Amino acid sequence: MSGSELKGKTALVTGASSGLGADFARELASRGSDLILVARREDMLKAVQREIQEKHGVKVESIVMDLSTEDAPQTLYDQIKSAGKTVDFLINNAGFGLYGVFIDIPWERERELIQTDIITLVHLTKLFVKDMLAHNYGRVLQVSSIGAYQPSPTYGVYCAAKSFVLYFGEAINYELRKSNVRCTVISPGVTATEFLKVAGQKPSLYQRLTMMQSPAVTRIGIDKMLQGRSSVIPGFLNSVLALSTRLIPYQMSAMFAYRFMTIP
Repeated sequence: MSGSELKGKTALVTGASSGLGADFARELASRGSDLILVARREDMLKAVQREIQEKHGVKVESIVMDLSTEDAPQTLYDQIKSAGKTVDFLINNAGFGLYGVFIDIPWERERELIQTDIITLVHLTKLFVKDMLAHNYGRVLQVSSIGAYQPSPTYGVYCAAKSFVLYFGEAINYELRKSNVRCTVISPGVTATEFLKVAGQKPSLYQRLTMMQSPAVTRIGIDKMLQGRSSVIPGFLNSVLALSTRLIPYQMSAMFAYRFMTIP
């Protein structure tokens, strides 16, 4: 991997203070890309910024912002434009999951999930893809989930949101086929990040057995994004499990998903 492969390019990474977001940033920086990192946790975001600057010597700007608010996408876009920055790569990673029985989860948290995982993602895509088309180059990486491929009791809203991301990304990529802009969807399986802690779940047997490391997932995602692939599922077992759900009825798929999520 060349440290100057992406020199002169700039990537915007959302949810960049930890987990996949921080590792997407590290992977891009290792290839020479400058970065604009966005997250709401300032201390952690600044720590990632310092680490990447010291290790890779690329330009890294950090923006502290809560992307679950309605006006956040436009505010972020305007701030980047006013600074004269051009975004070549948009990594729509910000998002979170909620574990539990649907009727027991507070609506305020579900609304925040829908705003962050769907509405903010779509709005940022619309804003930045227009500029990418004007510059005749760009790549968008939408972070979905293996959960997008089936109904998932105890993760009902989250997996439905990620299904939206999957199909939205695939559709947009087709619309962009005659341009030099591409949209790739990455659908990771269980990954060693803060996801389960934030969601409120202790790892199930299935999750412990299939867990991948975050740097491996992000490396695959960046590779496929640069290649212009429409979608990718990291990991052979994850690919087999996700694609096999298309061969069975939704009711059976939901039953299997529930068992995978709840067997300790």
